[in-house]
Amino acid sequence: RLIPAASLIIPYFWVRGARASDIEAAFEAHRGVVNIELIDDVDGEYLMRAEWEDDYYGVLTALARANIVVLSGIGTKEGWQFEVRGESRDRIGEFRTDCQAHDISIEITAVHSLLPVQGDGYDLTETQREALVLAYEMGYFDSPRTASLEEIAAELGISQQSLSSRIRRGHRRLIARTLIAE
Repeated sequence: RLIPAASLIIPYFWVRGARASDIEAAFEAHRGVVNIELIDDVDGEYLMRAEWEDDYYGVLTALARANIVVLSGIGTKEGWQFEVRGESRDRIGEFRTDCQAHDISIEITAVHSLLPVQGDGYDLTETQREALVLAYEMGYFDSPRTASLEEIAAELGISQQSLSSRIRRGHRRLIARTLIAE
């Protein structure tokens, strides 16, 4: 979690699979870190707090400037992978442009819409929504399946063919509204 404090960025983060002294030494060697502090130790996992230099410009600064929320971050020897949430694609674009302008190497692997493109329910009809939700709740989408189309259709009081058609049309609308850039 990024905590704004005046012009400083102070992230709190958990570290696993390393000793606290090694973590502190690695961060103290980083030119942008003002202070690194062990906050808590729970079963060999460490809650850390880092303070960064005012003039240091890195990924966290770019994220903060674009007002992007860090949901999670995983760091390894190979690099960092962040899951973030921005209020719009424009914010993600601002972040990317800002990183490029500061020679910060990033790779954006996926962008998903947070809100339906049109209206409530991702533009599903009520019957499509009802069929998809019931199929999900009964385990039709589980692997292995714990419910059949026949069982779900019986619960809805419709034919198996009608249910199959509702699910197929509902999937099509969900994909069009969430995965396809229009």
